[in-house]
Amino acid sequence: MAAARNLSNMTLAHEIAVNENFQLKQDALPESSLAGRVRHIVHQAFWDVLESELNAEPPEYEHAIKLFEEIREILLSFLTPGGNRLRNQICEVLDTDLIRQQAEHSAVDIQGLANYVISTMGKLCAPVRDDDIRELKATSNIVEVLRQIFHVLDLMKMDMVNFTIRSLRPHLQRQLVDYERTKFQEILEETPSALNQTTEWIKESVHEELLSLSEATLTPGAENNSKPSLSPTLVLNNSYLKLLQWDYQKKELPETLMTDGARLQELTEKLNQLKMIACLALITNNMVGALTEGLPELAVRLKRISAVLLEGMNKETFNLKEVLNSIGIQICVEVNKTLMERGLPTLNAEVQDNLVGQFSSIEEEDNPIWSLIDKRIQLYMKSLLCLPSPPRCMPPVPGGLAVVQQELESLGLQYANIVNLNKQVYGPFYANILRKLLFGEEATGKAEASSSTN
Repeated sequence: MAAARNLSNMTLAHEIAVNENFQLKQDALPESSLAGRVRHIVHQAFWDVLESELNAEPPEYEHAIKLFEEIREILLSFLTPGGNRLRNQICEVLDTDLIRQQAEHSAVDIQGLANYVISTMGKLCAPVRDDDIRELKATSNIVEVLRQIFHVLDLMKMDMVNFTIRSLRPHLQRQLVDYERTKFQEILEETPSALNQTTEWIKESVHEELLSLSEATLTPGAENNSKPSLSPTLVLNNSYLKLLQWDYQKKELPETLMTDGARLQELTEKLNQLKMIACLALITNNMVGALTEGLPELAVRLKRISAVLLEGMNKETFNLKEVLNSIGIQICVEVNKTLMERGLPTLNAEVQDNLVGQFSSIEEEDNPIWSLIDKRIQLYMKSLLCLPSPPRCMPPVPGGLAVVQQELESLGLQYANIVNLNKQVYGPFYANILRKLLFGEEATGKAEASSSTN
């Protein structure tokens, strides 16, 4: 339980610090769901009872007084420590003991109390709630007013929470590395197996790099008695590159990357779409580039068509082969239209069939075009990991990727930022694992601030 609490706190702090758009939202149950219907029925029954009590002769005010008591506490929770004047005023106007005495003598003004509450809410709410306050003022039915007051108060609570989150973000960003590392150390002490997946992730990269190094240094007839040595930085960077081809649906992420799992998955999905667009552009350019040379607007249009039709290509229900076939047909239509506008002969049936066929074959295993583009993107991403943080300038984009250069640079920066922050936080833990795997030293299981993976 202690480890779970630490993980929850660490994940929340990480999300607030790195995600500028992070905010809490109210849970909304679908109206068609059983829980949604039950909640609607119960709430409606409560307000119906309140209406019948207020319309009775004489009126029954006890439920209404309890609502004002709850409203008072909510309003007080919005006040800053220095808001004593407004605090005293709220407590004085919404004094439930006084309201009960007035009710006993049929002298309570429910509408007047509601108007005061609405006026006070208008002083405390964020500007985004001004329209809601105006709607409250225009509502004449007292029960509906009370109902909507609670709805708007719930929205104001969320506004206050999100304001607090925004206020905390700069502080968390300054303290994130030390905070997250400390929390993970506590998790590791509670759960010694908390680095198992991370160790396997790095070990896989070590084995691959050793195999690659052995093959590169092995020459016929030469003796090679020395043990290949690996750079810890090279091993770790290649481990990070694996995340760009990770099966996020079936394969568990290393523990040290759980807080960035959603971001890495989204980044990988976008990168796969860019790979596909680059493949399609390369095939098109090879087959009809000579005919469409000097027409940048056509290239932009073809890229847009591909991007739109490939939207959601990472979903299991997405039929990639069928979509690629559709893209091929649409590309042929656009190219022929452009050729006709220039007074040139259109593509013959054989060329069109060949183009569509090559598009459809991209999704086949070991397709040479896909493999080529994939290797070049991997090379580009690898070069980003070797740059200082933040990078002074972006590395050159390999050939064949110019069509997606802008998007690739944007994704590359996101990826590099995730990796660099992760290195800062978990570098000492990685250093312990790498010492054990590369040099046979026993990992201590504890992060040391002076450790380095370089």
